[in-house]
Parts: sequence; structure tokens; C-alpha cells
Amino acid sequence: MAEARFSQDEFLCPVCLDLLKDPVTIQCGHSYCKSCITDCWDQEDEKRVYSCPQCRQTFSPRPALFKNVVFAEMLEKLKQTKLQSVVPAGAGDVQCDVCTGRQYRAVKSCLVCLESYCQNHFAHHEEFHSRKPHKVIEATGRLQEMICQKHEKLLEVFCRTDQKCICVLCTMDEHKNHDTVSAAAQRTEKQKQLKETQKTLQQRIQQREKDLQQLREAVESHKVSLEKKRSLSPSQFRLTEA
Repeated sequence: MAEARFSQDEFLCPVCLDLLKDPVTIQCGHSYCKSCITDCWDQEDEKRVYSCPQCRQTFSPRPALFKNVVFAEMLEKLKQTKLQSVVPAGAGDVQCDVCTGRQYRAVKSCLVCLESYCQNHFAHHEEFHSRKPHKVIEATGRLQEMICQKHEKLLEVFCRTDQKCICVLCTMDEHKNHDTVSAAAQRTEKQKQLKETQKTLQQRIQQREKDLQQLREAVESHKVSLEKKRSLSPSQFRLTEA
């Protein structure tokens, strides 16, 4: 029998957008964390009419809440599977900014949230921002260096006038009317220049090696010529000189 596969998306609470904790299912069929739906209904106590935050179906009197045993078991399996994919942070590793207690190694850094995430928290981050994905990169401990300290925006513009990376808001004040391009375009141009420089240097190295080889051949030829002259008798040598 094939093993059942399920996604973490199926077990997110519509209220807190996190994995269900102590899951309960109400009469309309929607499931919530017990604490989340309890807080929602506590706010509706005065009206004595209680609604589902998702489909807005109403109930009166206030329904009793019962644990969804099936969801609870499946969530436990999902958590165990997720925990196997995280690695404790070691010396020199970038640590997850969301982990509490034991710190796990970050796998990605978000340039919008300005945080680094372990595998578990990164999955949650991606699900939460699935409609409008954030820009993420491989986990880096230099995340703050990529952010404008004044505007707290990503340094995605390069100012050619001042030869430095700036953010979009910087182009509107102290770098206004400066010669600017996107950081990506500047990076591409620099990489092209670097390749050209490397090509030129390689050609120079090859020419130097060629010149050196020719010099070695000339020296060797000169040595051979001297040896021949030394092997000749004095009379033969004078005839050769003549």
C-alpha cells in the first residue's frame, strides 16, 4: 500500500497561520488551534452568537470544543518528519533567528524580513508569503551588510558617482542626480571587466612563456655552438673563424 503524503499547508491554523496546536474542529468542518478559536469566541460572548472566522457560519449557543484526534496524530508525524531535516547550529554556522531554546543552522536568509531561517522556519516563511514571495538567498551572517543602515532597505542600487551600493530611497536624497545603475547591472559589468582583465593577463602570461622558451632555445643553441668550437683543432677553429 502506498504511503499517504500530506502537505504542511493542510495543517495551518487560519487564525495564527501556524501549525495547528491542540487542533479542534467546529461544526462547519473548519479546524483551528483550540486557543485561537477560544480567543475569537471570547470576543463574541456579548452577542451570544459565535461565528467561524473562515466561512462566517454562525452558532448559538456557544459550541463545545473537542480535540481532532486524527489531525493531532498527523501533525505529530509531520513535526517528526520536519525535525529530521533540521541541523543544530555549529561553530561558524549561521543561526536561525526564529528558533528559541536550541539554535538550528539557518539554510536561507530573507532580504525582506531581514532574518535567517532553519529548514523548518523557512518552510513556514514560504507558506506565509506564498502569494507574494520574498527575495531569499543562501543563509548569510552578513545580512545586515546588505541593508541600508539609514533606510533599512536592500542595497540594490550602485552609485557610480560615489562608487558604493545604496538603496532606492538613497537615490531620492543624498544621491539624487547621481549616476546610478542597479546593483545587478553593475555586478554583471564588473564580472565582464574581470573576465576581460583575466583574458588579457592570460595572453600576457602566454606571451611571456613563449618569449622565455625562445630565450632558452637561443641559449641552448649558443651552448651547442660553443661546444662545437671547443672540439675543433686550432687550425680548424681558425678556418671556421675565417
